[in-house]
Amino acid sequence: MSDYLVIVESPAKAKTIERYLGKKYKVKASMGHIRDLPKSKMGVDVEHEYDPQYITIRGKGPILKELKTAAKKAKKIYLAADPDREGEAIAWHLAHSLDVDIHSDCRVVFNEITKEAIKESFKTPRPINMNLVDAQQARRILDRLVGYNISPLLWKKVKKGLSAGRVQSVAVRMIIDRENEIKAFIPEEYWSIKADFLKGKEQFQGSFFSMNGERTELKTEQDVKKILSEIQGGEFKIVSVTKKERKRNPAAPFTTSSLQQEAARKLNFRAKKTMMLAQQLYEGIELGKEGTIGLITYMRTDSTRISEIAKDEVKGLIENNYGKEYIQSEQRKEKKNSNAQDAHEAIRPTSSLREPNLVKEHLSRDQFRLYKLIWERFVSSQMSSAIMDTMTIDLDNNGIVFRANGSKIKFPGFMKVYVEGNDDSEEEKENLLPDVKEGDNFFSKDIEPKQHFTQPPPRYTEARLVRTLEELGIGRPSTYAPTLDTIQKRGYVTLDNKRFVPTELGEIVLELIREFFPEILDTEFTAKMEEEFDSIEEGQTQWVKVIDHFYKGFEVDLKKAESEMEKIEIKDEPAGVDCEECGHPMVFKMGRYGKFMACSNFPDCRNTKPIVKEIGVKCPNCKEGNIIERKSKKRRIFYGCDRYPECEFISWDKPLARPCPKCEGTLVEKKLKKGIQVQCLKCDYKETPQS
Repeated sequence: MSDYLVIVESPAKAKTIERYLGKKYKVKASMGHIRDLPKSKMGVDVEHEYDPQYITIRGKGPILKELKTAAKKAKKIYLAADPDREGEAIAWHLAHSLDVDIHSDCRVVFNEITKEAIKESFKTPRPINMNLVDAQQARRILDRLVGYNISPLLWKKVKKGLSAGRVQSVAVRMIIDRENEIKAFIPEEYWSIKADFLKGKEQFQGSFFSMNGERTELKTEQDVKKILSEIQGGEFKIVSVTKKERKRNPAAPFTTSSLQQEAARKLNFRAKKTMMLAQQLYEGIELGKEGTIGLITYMRTDSTRISEIAKDEVKGLIENNYGKEYIQSEQRKEKKNSNAQDAHEAIRPTSSLREPNLVKEHLSRDQFRLYKLIWERFVSSQMSSAIMDTMTIDLDNNGIVFRANGSKIKFPGFMKVYVEGNDDSEEEKENLLPDVKEGDNFFSKDIEPKQHFTQPPPRYTEARLVRTLEELGIGRPSTYAPTLDTIQKRGYVTLDNKRFVPTELGEIVLELIREFFPEILDTEFTAKMEEEFDSIEEGQTQWVKVIDHFYKGFEVDLKKAESEMEKIEIKDEPAGVDCEECGHPMVFKMGRYGKFMACSNFPDCRNTKPIVKEIGVKCPNCKEGNIIERKSKKRRIFYGCDRYPECEFISWDKPLARPCPKCEGTLVEKKLKKGIQVQCLKCDYKETPQS
C-alpha cells in the first residue's frame, strides 16, 4: 500500500516521476481527460446557464476503475496534470470522479520533469484553481456551441463530414483571402542595373542608386536607356565611403509558436510532429545510468521568460565552451507579445549542460534534431551580441551613382552557436568589400540591366500561418497544431510544395459561413474571445456571462441560416476517361486525402482510382512502365512505376529523362537546403546544385 497516489496524464510521465518520488508514492496515468462532453449530442444546457453535461469518455471506464481502486488505498491524492488550463481541467475532472476536495492542497504543478523540480513542487501543493478551469470550460463550451450547431447545417446543405470551428474557420479564411489576393495580383514591371567595378586585383559589385542626387525608379526599359546614355566612359569615382559598426542581437528562447515555425523552416517538421516530439522530450527520455529524465521544459507556452537558475547554469557553459567574452554582458529588454499569458517559462533544456551530442545515442534522429534546435536557441539567447562591420561605397559617373553594400562579422557572438531562420530570405551572409577611400577611381565592367516583375504575396506555409495567427491574437499555443491538422483532414485546404492551397470545398464552406455567421470569421472578434478567456482565468469575468453574450447573437444568426441557407450540390467533375469495369464515365471526387477518381455509376459500381501524375520518364527498372508521382500514407511525395506491383521501382527523389553521362544510370533531382542537386543513383556522378 502506498501512502500517496499521484495522477498524471501519460505513462511516460508517470514512470519518470515515480522514480524521483520514492516508494511511498504510486504514480498512475489518466491518459488525458477522463470526462468530457458527449460526442453524440450537444451536451450543453443553453436554458440553464450553459450547464455542461460531462460523461466518462468511452473507453476510459477501466482506467477510472483502476484509479478509484488506487485512490481508496492512498492516504492522500495529488493531481499533477500539465501546468496549463487544460491540465487544470483534467485535475478538476479527476477530483470530481475520485471524490477529492478541490479546496484541499491536492494540485501539484511543475514546469520541468527533473528530480529537483518534482521534489520542490510537492513541497507546495495548492487547491485547484477554478479560474483556470472556468477559462478552459468557456473555450470548450463555446467551441461546442459553434461546432455542434453549424456542422449539422453544413451536413444538410453541402455534404456529410464537414465541420466549422472558431479558429479553424479563421485560418481557412486567411488561406482563401491570400489565394484571392494572388489571383487578383497584377505584376508591375521594374528594372535594375548592376555593374562590376575593377581596380587592379580589387573587384566588387554595385547597383544603380540615384541620378543627379535623386533616387530614381526604373520602371521601364526607356528609364534604363536614359541612365545608360548619361554614363560617360567606364571610369567611376568613389564619392563616399561609410563604415559603421552594427550590433545584432540573438533571438529569444522558443515559445510554442516560434518553435513550430523554426522546426518547419530548419527541420521541415509539420506543427503536429514538432509538438509530438516536444512532448516526448518533456515527459522523459531514458538516458542510460541517469535513468529517465525530462530534457526540456513544458512545451506549451507563450513566454520567453527564463529562470535565474537556468541563466546562471548556461553562463558557466558559455564561458567554458566559448570564452568569457561570449557571455551576455547587458540585460536585454524582452519584447513581450501583448497577447502572451506569460504563465510558464520559455521552452529550454532542463539543463544546458546536457549538450546534444552527450544525449544523442539515447534519442531517435528526429528527437535529437529537435532537442539540438531547442538547446542551441536557448544557449545562443544568453550569449553576447554579434558585431558586424558594415560598409557602403557610392561611385559617381556624371551624376549617375552606383552603390555597393558590404558587411563582415567582426565578432560572431551568439552566431557561433545559432542563427534564426527566415521565411522570406536567406540567412545573412558576409559580403566583403575592398578597403577603398574617397577619390579612388574604379572602372566599370559588365553593366547589366535586368527586367523584373513584382511578385504576388506568397501562400501561407505552416510556419507563416502560425506566426500570423499569433500576431493577430487568434488561438493559443495549444491550438495551432490541431487547427492546421483539422482544416486539412476536412478537405478545406491541401498542401502544395509545403504551402496551403484552398480547395473548392473550402471555398464553398467559407462563403456560407461568411454569409450567415460573419462574426465567426472576424479576426478581431476571435482575438477578443481569447482576451475574454484570459479575463476569466484572471478572475475578472464570469464564464457564463462570456458565453451568454456570444450565444444571444449567435442564436439569431443560427435561426436565419436554418431557414435561408440553400442546399448546395457539388457536381462531380468529369475525369475524361471511362471506367474499365463497367464502361461508365469516371469522375473526380473529393475525399479525406484530396481528389480521386470514382465511377459515376456508384453505388452499382464501386471502382475508384488515384489521380495519376506522369512525369514523362520511362521506368529505369522494367523499361516498360512510366514513372508516376505517388503519395505515401504520411502524404509525402515519392516516385514509382505505374506497373506496380509487377515492377517495384520507387524513389523519394524525382527521376530525370536524361541518362547519367558517366555510367548511363538514372539521374534524380535531390532536394537540398541550398537548392536542387542532380545526381546518379548508380555511380558517384553529381552536378552543381541549382538554387
